Amino acid sequence: MGTSSAADIVTAVGGAQNIESLTHCATRLRFQLRDASGVDAKAVEAIPGVMGAVPQAGERFQVVIGGGVQNVYNDIMALPDMKDGGGAPADDDIDAIKARERAKGVRGKVAWIDSLFEFLSDSFRPILGALLGASFFITFMALMATLDVIPDWNAPGVTLDPSWAFINLMWQSVFVFLPLMVAYNATKKVGADPWVGFAIMAVLMLPGFTSLAEGVEPTALFGIEAAQVAIVPIFGIPMPIANYSSQVFPPLLMAAALGPLYKLLRKIIAANLQLIFVPFFAMLIMMPLTAFVIGPIGVYVGAVLAQALAAINSFSPFIFAIVIPLAYPFMVPLGLHWPINAIMLLNIQTLGYDFIQGPMGAWNFACFGATAGVLVLSMRHRDTQMRQTATGALAAGLLGGISEPSLYGIHLRFKRIYPRMLVGCFVGGLTIGVGSLIMGLENGVTTQAFVFTSLLTIPAFQPTGLYAIAIGLAFFTSMFLVIWSNFRTPEQQAEFEAARDAAEAAAAAEHVAPAAVEAAEPRTIDASDAAPAAAAATAAPATTTATATAVREVAVEVLAPLAGRVVPLSEVPDPVFAGGVMGPGAAIEPTGDTVFSPGAGVIAAAQPTGHAFGIVLDGGVELLIHVGIDTVNLKGEGFEVKVKNGDRVELGTPLVTFDRGVIEKAGYPLITPVIVLNADDFGEVSPVLEGEVAVGASLITVEKKE
Repeated sequence: MGTSSAADIVTAVGGAQNIESLTHCATRLRFQLRDASGVDAKAVEAIPGVMGAVPQAGERFQVVIGGGVQNVYNDIMALPDMKDGGGAPADDDIDAIKARERAKGVRGKVAWIDSLFEFLSDSFRPILGALLGASFFITFMALMATLDVIPDWNAPGVTLDPSWAFINLMWQSVFVFLPLMVAYNATKKVGADPWVGFAIMAVLMLPGFTSLAEGVEPTALFGIEAAQVAIVPIFGIPMPIANYSSQVFPPLLMAAALGPLYKLLRKIIAANLQLIFVPFFAMLIMMPLTAFVIGPIGVYVGAVLAQALAAINSFSPFIFAIVIPLAYPFMVPLGLHWPINAIMLLNIQTLGYDFIQGPMGAWNFACFGATAGVLVLSMRHRDTQMRQTATGALAAGLLGGISEPSLYGIHLRFKRIYPRMLVGCFVGGLTIGVGSLIMGLENGVTTQAFVFTSLLTIPAFQPTGLYAIAIGLAFFTSMFLVIWSNFRTPEQQAEFEAARDAAEAAAAAEHVAPAAVEAAEPRTIDASDAAPAAAAATAAPATTTATATAVREVAVEVLAPLAGRVVPLSEVPDPVFAGGVMGPGAAIEPTGDTVFSPGAGVIAAAQPTGHAFGIVLDGGVELLIHVGIDTVNLKGEGFEVKVKNGDRVELGTPLVTFDRGVIEKAGYPLITPVIVLNADDFGEVSPVLEGEVAVGASLITVEKKE
């Protein structure tokens, strides 16, 4: 199955947007869908490589693939529509992780709060690239000033050479017109015409608008010094005029009001007139409303929030430097960091510097350090998928200052990481706090521009040395703690290693099986050869004494792997097995408690839970032995696995011992299907008997193709 079939499967289940999570077991893709009602099982089954489809309760849907399920899973997760993790979680997609984290707080429980933070997120996320690019220009200017190539580029009264002045304009183009970008995104989010929102906000940024306040002394709005406005009478009504460059709260509030107005206008204006009159009346109402009321309120709200944080920082930069990096790991998953980003921008506009980004850098680098630890362990553990995920996330962090790939792609999946990362946050914040006390810094570590906290933006922070030491300690503390303690629990590590070994063994088996067929000489194995194994497993008499052939010109005999009563697959209480979706074969209701190898071959997959084994027999027959139904849910309880992936086994080699009492108490059927997975490579496949059978007796005949 290739990428096209993987894409067809995703499309058939309703597209990536309908997939809440995707996992896989030994043979099946297990989808948790948002809405499974519209999925056509027959359409799924028609996709090349799909062996069957099984709708289930609770919006769950299974797609039966067979032994190549891991490859199909990887192909699906590599699709562009399934991005956001290049190695996205095996048990959660990114949206599911976000939703789960939000559900821990008020998000997911209070609808209007959830909508608020989605509104904030979608208003900023599309412009992160522009902000990141601008932050690099700022860092470059700061570096040139540090090296005395240019004067202090953003100090009042400094005039730059035209060449450097032009470079300085490159970042100003983003931040000066930031309100217009936010207005466009926010208006689009509320369902109104984004260009109308853009135009409404643009009025407040026209040179002619600001010139209305020429000669008027600015005053503090409601006593807040950071909110400076000039009061100008317009038609006898006082209009507060402010500098809206870099402001984000005014466009957000404007869009929040424009959305409901747009919906109202669409209701009351005839459909054939909406193209002209909806935008017109929206602008007619919102432009004055924004200029007189909404804009000044936005300036005031931002100034109040900024002043509150500044008061906390002034009271104790030491405490502030520790609290911020410890709070951010919990704020980012909930979306609470977006208003703080807006305050950072406002601080720079009103104060000339920001005091939040420095401590925030301790959190970011602790996050990146934890990712670096995961990268080291993934290389050590031969975890290709996680290595790719961690490499991409670490590059995005160290070079771009972006934490989301690390956070959603790794950290929220493996909860052992968070405590180690918090230690790194604390160490970094403590370093900034102690350093600020020793150096007598009133405002702690500051920056004069909004930048992303990456390696490339270190020169933008002052004092640079203290900041560099703090983020370095945060990074390496998290990194070494993750390496020392592992990011997986012992159980998760065991499961991963088993899955990895299974994949490697399956790849090796593809080469082993053909070689075994070529090298094998026709030989006859009497049923008595399996007597020791049969005696060890059960004393029940065999009703059949058959001559079995492991490899023969005419047929391959699959021998019984455990003692019990043979029944047709149709009696298995699982539609996948009963319908022959996985392939033909037989089932055994066991009387013993041990599963033996039904012939000589290689273990292609030994599930750590002990419930299923894949074997490639000498002769090329690929078998699946599935011990019980739904016994995977026991997570290994009651199973003692005797082999591992890649092991060479002979007829009668014990594979697993199971505790019948544990399985029966849990309510799972013990019936064990034995399936020929690659039946298409052979001729007729048929059970040779029904009734009581001993270990090593003939069970299935697999005819060679003519």
